[in-house]
Amino acid sequence: MVPVRDLGKRSLLGVLVDVLDYEAAVGRIIDASLEPRPYAATALAVHGVMTGSSDKFHRFRLNNLDMVTPDGQPVKWALNLLHRARLRDRVYGPSLMMRICSAAERENLPIYLYGSTKETLERLATNLQSRFSALPIAGTSPSIFGTTTKQEQELIAESIRASGARIVFVGLGCPRQEIFAYEYRDLLGIPVVAVGAAFDYHAGIRREPALWVQRMGLQWLHRLVQEPGRLWKRYLILNTSYVFLIALQALGIKRRNPLEAEAPREELLPA
Repeated sequence: MVPVRDLGKRSLLGVLVDVLDYEAAVGRIIDASLEPRPYAATALAVHGVMTGSSDKFHRFRLNNLDMVTPDGQPVKWALNLLHRARLRDRVYGPSLMMRICSAAERENLPIYLYGSTKETLERLATNLQSRFSALPIAGTSPSIFGTTTKQEQELIAESIRASGARIVFVGLGCPRQEIFAYEYRDLLGIPVVAVGAAFDYHAGIRREPALWVQRMGLQWLHRLVQEPGRLWKRYLILNTSYVFLIALQALGIKRRNPLEAEAPREELLPA
């Protein structure tokens, strides 16, 4: 049996990413849910790493999450190149969500779905119940696609707590979902897991790329073809910058210090 790999956090452009596999990631979430205790996690691809690297406030949030998994192949490759991680697989948000749901079903841990639209959540909940018939779904809340005051945040947290949920999945998109996970962790006192495009994929709203596309690290191209007007800048410019900056870190020319970050000021939060 291959031992669980969980080697802690390593810096990619100043953003701390966990070197771990699916088994370790799921175990961390389920352990926190069983206690229960506050726990914030996200699955981070290139866009997320670059957002944190370029924004000192968001870098602080990411580096203070309990777990940041290498969602994208380029993130996994960079960990292997820079830190000799020898990871065989990434820890991809949509797959991580399914594995957590399977474990939650076994442990009878109710989940909560936060984000996206009402239609997507209804289809997602139906598909999850079809796949995991004994999985308790405590509730769902669509995104308001706006910001919330501190009082409104308390009401959202109270509603989720009152549902009896033990794990909250968040699908708000990057970086809104990471901000949510960071800010709501202590308000909720249970695991909050940001899973990116998982809601759309598992609801059947968006088609997931073929496995060979994912393994070759071309998922960005698949999404770019689907939404060129919205994503061209993210993928064509951001991805090029990512490769360049990773090369500089590998050569020791430029290494961003994870401690060069600043706690965000009190602000309106996405919801």
